[in-house]
Amino acid sequence: MKPVLYHSVSARSFRPLWAMEELGMEYELHIVPFPPRAVHREYLEINPLGTVPALRVGNTLMTESAAMCQYLAEAHGGGSTLALTPDEPEYPDYLNYLHFGEATLTFPQTLVLRYRHFEAPERRSPQIVEDYARWFLGRLKALDGRLHSRPFLCGQRFTMADVSVGYAMLLAEHLDLLSQASTQIQAYWRSLQSRPAFQQALKIEHDAAVSQGVSPLPAPAHRPWEQHTDTGSAQ
Repeated sequence: MKPVLYHSVSARSFRPLWAMEELGMEYELHIVPFPPRAVHREYLEINPLGTVPALRVGNTLMTESAAMCQYLAEAHGGGSTLALTPDEPEYPDYLNYLHFGEATLTFPQTLVLRYRHFEAPERRSPQIVEDYARWFLGRLKALDGRLHSRPFLCGQRFTMADVSVGYAMLLAEHLDLLSQASTQIQAYWRSLQSRPAFQQALKIEHDAAVSQGVSPLPAPAHRPWEQHTDTGSAQ
């Protein structure tokens, strides 16, 4: 059975979408407006958490984007080199950066997103935005040493760790944070963007959003939440 991915434009669900394109997989894609629990209440019947991504695999529902990347590489990768194996010396690094992309890099950005855009105007907080933007940029510097003598994060090849961290770069670009990153990190991001699977995932995202009647723009660009009272982040 084909996996079924529920995705919002430019949300964390871009990770498994990009991953499946890297793997050349067949899948079913449903685009939901962001944030779904506020503007698409019927989505709660699919994922009671109201978050994206949601990946239906048989009778199992996955809700964590980094875990999806790991699962897809291991269960559907065949002979793919997108995952490191326990017998490879950099396997611990691979797992670390796979989760670093979400837990360390994406987390502070969600607070920037929330308190710059999602909250009602009287609850928005420039101080929180500034603090967590600096937090993100500080953690991002950890990649500088890692990328000094290698094109990718682990195993001298592109892996799901790069997909995980790469999404954090995509979100940072939308939030205009990446311009403050080092030239080395910006060069790494450009190399990820040049991958055919990344470009294809962007095209599929856009075309699916248009065909399914959802805005193809990232949420901060069209601000659907401003007409609703539930402004909590649904990523």
